Amino acid sequence: MSVQPPAVLRDATHWDDVVAKLGLEHLRRHDLRHTGLTWMADAGVPVHVLRLIAGHGSLSTTQRYLHPDRQSFDDAGAALSAHLTASRSTGGPQLRVV
Repeated sequence: MSVQPPAVLRDATHWDDVVAKLGLEHLRRHDLRHTGLTWMADAGVPVHVLRLIAGHGSLSTTQRYLHPDRQSFDDAGAALSAHLTASRSTGGPQLRVV
């Protein structure tokens, strides 16, 4: 009985052919884990669920995979501005310079 070498994803798919045809030879499958997890986070999937999907042992590992885009930063700033503006008009907490 001969022992077969373990199958690897590269052998089970046409990855090399696909990325070559697209002219993206530098693209690695691992990069897609970052992209996929980031897109799921942007869609509202909780980070503790992303951790399970990725098979990570800790949330800190999963968080290293998340890469917010410029729009995410702009949206966060707009949300903070709206909150502070609404708080000011209703007598709520205000930002102070100390």
